[in-house]
Amino acid sequence: MDDIIQLGGNISLAGFKELEPAKMVVIKKVTGNYVRKMQEKTSKFESLHLHLKPVHSSKFEIQAKAMVNGQPYNSEFVDFNLFFALDKSLAKILEEIS
Repeated sequence: MDDIIQLGGNISLAGFKELEPAKMVVIKKVTGNYVRKMQEKTSKFESLHLHLKPVHSSKFEIQAKAMVNGQPYNSEFVDFNLFFALDKSLAKILEEIS
């Protein structure tokens, strides 16, 4: 089972333990910025769970699950660039939140 990293009380990251510390700084910053935007968009933000899965040897899959006002929002994106996959998956959830 993946080790889960908790960021604050409502953000959890699974599958990120193997990343270099420099990449984790960027992951935490990007995730925090998106959560702040989600909280600004709705006062009912509950949680965000990100799961990183390596695909083959050079691709990354990010699965994002957010709970807002009791409603789940899911997104996943696969790309060679980890940060691009993270940005696209979180941007999709942010767009769906009304």
